Amino acid sequence: MYTDISGQGTAVLFLHGGGVSGWMWRPVLDGLPGGIRTIVPDLPGHGESQSSEYESHDTTIAELVALIRENAPQGVLVVGFSLGAQLALQLAAEQPELVRHTIVVSGEAKPAPLRGMTLWLLSRAYPLARLEWFARLQATQLSVPERLMNEYLRDSREISRTTLLASVSENIGFRLPGALREFNGETRVVVGDKERMLMRESAQLIHETSRNSRLLVVTGAAHDIPFTHPEVLVEIILAMVDVDR
Repeated sequence: MYTDISGQGTAVLFLHGGGVSGWMWRPVLDGLPGGIRTIVPDLPGHGESQSSEYESHDTTIAELVALIRENAPQGVLVVGFSLGAQLALQLAAEQPELVRHTIVVSGEAKPAPLRGMTLWLLSRAYPLARLEWFARLQATQLSVPERLMNEYLRDSREISRTTLLASVSENIGFRLPGALREFNGETRVVVGDKERMLMRESAQLIHETSRNSRLLVVTGAAHDIPFTHPEVLVEIILAMVDVDR
């Protein structure tokens, strides 16, 4: 995976959502002070990692484990959004020795209904993602700022059908790992009060399943918290980094 690593200090791993790439974290990264080492990969099939396809959460977890062991063997705080939030939860459950704490933003933890129909419709609509007007509509729903619009349009245009279908399939079929109940690190669950009911129910489920969890519902936010409320995530990150200092 292509990975941008910068800074020194406590290691924080940022995992982006499906259909975008590491650039989505810039509003959050811009608000962080020194003393933090940021590790921002483009997940397989996304952004600068499009030379490989997204196969599954399991294969991606294996790559992330290797990335952490090479660059932060002492462990990381994992911040994940949407699909990245699911990966953060799976990492915490399966590799607790490498995950110190997690911040789970807008993570879906209950399988969505009509999975097969959703994937069929997505496959049929795939050519639309390559059209700028359609991609801009999608970007508006995510509240992508204009300064990052070119990156969004590029990712939308270049993502393959295989990666799109595989990542969405994993996302809408995700279930919480049973071992998550044994994770001893701190967990912060963040969701917008304007998100879909399924997302809000998922946040509650993650909170109830995690041993050391706090739930934050962000007023006025939809599925766009890293873009519209980056200061909320910066505050949580700094508080959790201070726990380890």
